[in-house]
Amino acid sequence: MDWFIRVVKGMVISLGFILPGVSGGVLAAILGIYERMLRFLAHLTRDFKGNFLYFLPVGIGGVLGLVLLSRPLEYLLDHWQVVVLWGFAGAILGTLPSLLRESVAKSRRDAVDVIWLAGTFVGALVVLYLLPALAGTVPASFLGFVLAGALIALGVLVPGLSPSNLLLILGLFSPMLQGFRDRDLLGTFLPIALGAVAALLAFSRLMERLIERHHSRVYHFIIGLVLASTVLIVVPTQSAEAIDYTGAGAGTAVGAVVAFAAGLTLGLWTAMLENKHKTVTPGE
Repeated sequence: MDWFIRVVKGMVISLGFILPGVSGGVLAAILGIYERMLRFLAHLTRDFKGNFLYFLPVGIGGVLGLVLLSRPLEYLLDHWQVVVLWGFAGAILGTLPSLLRESVAKSRRDAVDVIWLAGTFVGALVVLYLLPALAGTVPASFLGFVLAGALIALGVLVPGLSPSNLLLILGLFSPMLQGFRDRDLLGTFLPIALGAVAALLAFSRLMERLIERHHSRVYHFIIGLVLASTVLIVVPTQSAEAIDYTGAGAGTAVGAVVAFAAGLTLGLWTAMLENKHKTVTPGE
C-alpha cells in the first residue's frame, strides 16, 4: 500500500510539470517528500539504495501522470486557450501568500529583499518578453527538449517556480504535451529525462546551500520570477504559444473571470495545504 501511495504522489507531482502555475516543488512539499528528495539529490552516496527504492514508485507515478494527463490538457488549450490561461494565472497568484510567508520564515524582510524582488521582476519581465522576438521560438528538437527537462527539474528544486510558464513563453509547451500524448520515448521522454537528471545533479546541492545560507534572498528572487512569468501568460507576446484574444467575446471574458477566480481559490488552497504540512516528517 505504501508503494502504491508513492506512485499516486508521483502522479500528483507530475501536474507541476504540465500545468502552468503549478510547481512540482510545492506539490512535493505538500506531500511531505520535498526535504528528503532534496537531501537525496544533493548527497547521492548517502543510503543510495534505500532512497532509490523509496523514490522509484514516485518516478513511475510521474511518468504515468504525464502520459494520462497531457491529452486532456492539450485539448483544453486548443479549444479554450484564453479561459484556461487566465485560470492558470489565478492559480499562480494564489500561491503568492505562501511564498511571501516562506520568504520571511528565517529572517525579517529588509530593503535589500525588496530591491532584489523588484529587480528580478523587472529584469525577468523584460528578458522573457523580448526573448521570443530576439531568439525566436525554441525548436521542438532533441536539444530543445533537453532544455525543457532542465526547466522541469528546476521547478522541482525550487518550490513556487512553475516551469510550464517558461515553456509556454519559449514555445515548447504544446510540442511537449503532444510528445507525452503520443508516448514519444526517444524524441520527447528521453531528452527531457536527460535534461532533468543533469539539472538535478548540477543544482540540487547548490539549491540546498542557497536556501540554507540565503533563504530570504532566494525566495524574493523566486517571487519576482513568478510574478513576471504570470504577467506574460496573459499578455500577448511574440511567442508561438502566446495568448491570443482574437475573436474573444463577452462569453470568453466571463469565462476568463470565472476561471481566474477558480484558479485563485485553488492556488490559495494548495498554499494552505503546503503551510499545514510542511512540518510533516519527510516520507510520511
